[in-house]
Amino acid sequence: MAEERKRAGKPVSEAVAEAAKAGEQAVRERKGGKRGGRPSDVFGGEIRRRDVFPLLVLHLVAKEPTYGNRLIESIEEMTQGVISVNPNTMYPLLRAMEGEGLVEGRWELPDRRTRRYYSITAKGRREHKRLLAEVEPFLDSVIRSVTLIKDEVYGR
Repeated sequence: MAEERKRAGKPVSEAVAEAAKAGEQAVRERKGGKRGGRPSDVFGGEIRRRDVFPLLVLHLVAKEPTYGNRLIESIEEMTQGVISVNPNTMYPLLRAMEGEGLVEGRWELPDRRTRRYYSITAKGRREHKRLLAEVEPFLDSVIRSVTLIKDEVYGR
């Protein structure tokens, strides 16, 4: 990474600004040209506003049917606690995805409405494939930015 910067002849601050600009551009393109979110709010804001959560949900339910609290736990485990999902975010998302036909929910015990297990539908598989392509550039820009910050701060 340091070699790339030396070859490019750009100071780290310029490279960070470029990465942030790329992330902002991806957000504007997705929102039809509207400016959205602060670039410094990536973990708290853009991850939540972008399609990262739907992508994670579809990814996890494609592996096996699962329920809301388990999805929350899986995302926290996957990100080693860096991203935590509030039930007030997860359950409306699951209901919306079910309404769109991306996932199908079934009660574990229909008589008592206990856990609701979600599985991916054919439409959900198509959406998962689309999101894989759409979200990757955003995640790459986050990785680049964090790496550049780390390199600058720790002199690597």
